[in-house]
Amino acid sequence: MKRVNYRKIMLMIADAVIIALSSLVSNAILSLIAIIIKGDTFDIAIQPIRIAAVIGMNVLFCFFMLFILGSYNIVWRTLNKRDYLLAGAAVAMGLSLSALFSLFSDHEETLYYFFFNLILCVAAVLGFRVLFKRTFIDLVNVGLDENRERTLIVGAGMAAQMILKEIGNASLDPENPSRSILPICLVDDDISKLHTKLMGIDVVGTTKDIPYICKQYRIQLILFAIPSCDETERKRIMELCSRSGCRIKTIPYLSQLFLDDESPEILSQVKDIKLEDLLGREPIRFDKTKIREFIGGKVCMVTGGGGSIGSELVRQIAKYDPKQVIIVDIYENNAYDIQQELYIEYEDKLNLITLIASVRDRDKMEQIFSEYHPQVVFHAAAHKHVPLMETSPAEAVKNNVFGTWNMVTLAEKYNAEKFVMISTDKAVNPTNVMGATKRCCEMIVQYMSQKGGSTEYVTTRFGNVLGSNGSVIPLFRRQIEAGKPVTVTHPDIIRYFMTIPEAVSLVLEAAAIAHGGEIFVLDMGDPVKITTLAENLIRMYGKVPYRDVEIKFTGLRPGEKLFEELLMDEEGLQSTENKKIFIGNQITIDPEKLTTQLSELHEIAESNDNDATVEKLSEMVETFHHNVN
Repeated sequence: MKRVNYRKIMLMIADAVIIALSSLVSNAILSLIAIIIKGDTFDIAIQPIRIAAVIGMNVLFCFFMLFILGSYNIVWRTLNKRDYLLAGAAVAMGLSLSALFSLFSDHEETLYYFFFNLILCVAAVLGFRVLFKRTFIDLVNVGLDENRERTLIVGAGMAAQMILKEIGNASLDPENPSRSILPICLVDDDISKLHTKLMGIDVVGTTKDIPYICKQYRIQLILFAIPSCDETERKRIMELCSRSGCRIKTIPYLSQLFLDDESPEILSQVKDIKLEDLLGREPIRFDKTKIREFIGGKVCMVTGGGGSIGSELVRQIAKYDPKQVIIVDIYENNAYDIQQELYIEYEDKLNLITLIASVRDRDKMEQIFSEYHPQVVFHAAAHKHVPLMETSPAEAVKNNVFGTWNMVTLAEKYNAEKFVMISTDKAVNPTNVMGATKRCCEMIVQYMSQKGGSTEYVTTRFGNVLGSNGSVIPLFRRQIEAGKPVTVTHPDIIRYFMTIPEAVSLVLEAAAIAHGGEIFVLDMGDPVKITTLAENLIRMYGKVPYRDVEIKFTGLRPGEKLFEELLMDEEGLQSTENKKIFIGNQITIDPEKLTTQLSELHEIAESNDNDATVEKLSEMVETFHHNVN
């Protein structure tokens, strides 16, 4: 408080000198003009005997108005246009009050002096503030660590206060990473906080002002500090932040804060913004107790265990104390990567087996089942790239349909407890070969469940996964980093999105609560426009869409449709304990018809007749309407 009062006194002295000098100079100039034009007369100036009293009144009344309008309550390094206007208005009103006082005390000022002095005083006071701010910033920056980033904090509540306190305390510890943050200002949508200070830092605007404020204050980093913000509002603010071109960090949702007593500091939980933060919804939480009861102490096999979904399955399964984890993948590089990652994290605490094999090779798969006897099988292996499968439908059938057939029948033969297949929204009313093959897989899984036996069969269906090997995000990133246009197939194309951890949590909880035959569907909220996703990703790189990075529309690819569906028309919805998970009713399968069709499809696919393969798929999947564009 003493420092603040000292600062105010120094600024008041500076204003007093400026106003006094301006008043004196104004009178001197007018006196000189009067002498030149009319001779020795003071018709337009004030007589020297009265100038001291006039200057005193000018200073007094200007002080009064500057206090009333709060000019001395502002941190001058954060002065903005509004603050300059208020200071100018305060000086003008102060001089007007001084002139009125002179009028009523029979010492009237000349109009020439009043207007000339008003213009000179306002210009001088504002000029001093501009110069002071610029000089202050330059002097402060001289002593700053070059690594400190000028930071805008979004939110002026408790979280922001804790962050500012941590930053303030970090000066005692030169190794503290929070010393890299230089808080410049805050924004908050609570109007009552506008132009107030939080721990000495000004609240300079609302969230809608973020792009302008970042430019005005030369912000480098935005720290999103509203952990209680709802999903829609979070998405809106994040999009505004992404337009600024600044780096963005965020603290987790309120429900995810301070869960670890070993790291209660809020800054230790700050993370870089990810694209999923722009989806506008909180990550879905799952019942970990049920999953632990289901996985703990069991032998779990994951086919396609090196892929984006499969590897995350393995990571999460490993956390629930399984007896053994078996990774099966045909691509050795991916399998090796996840194997080494788990070796580093768990060392010898995890019983991990990594096998290079194809689900198309029934003999090899039977050898694995015979040796390890998996109790839970997660089937994630599949060809999934839509355009590639359009040109190789026979390969899609061999791998997806009959790879699944091998796995479900071996699970039955070796008495696996549960079989969980990873499906896709593209299986609903499919318009492409990949979607049709996945619908065939769903039919096979439902057939096995309907057939009965000791194994419970379940399907999990969800939309596109952010950051997976088959998603658009890695492609967009490569294009932006290479300086190439971002390619979107259609300006109106929309997709449902979820994160990889969400997708895997769905799979695990579905497996835990399944009784056989269900198709579990995740309520993924509102669909996302791919064009908007591309624009936001470009902004996250600090670039401007359509100006710095072009978005090129290439047209729908073979088999692609504008929007995906999650449930077929003939399926109803049943709710579960998790409000985000629903169950589609099982569709009755004609066993004889399905097995006959599968036998015919197998023969056609093995002959590598692509046209006949697609024709047979259309016959088996009645909702398949092939879109060749």
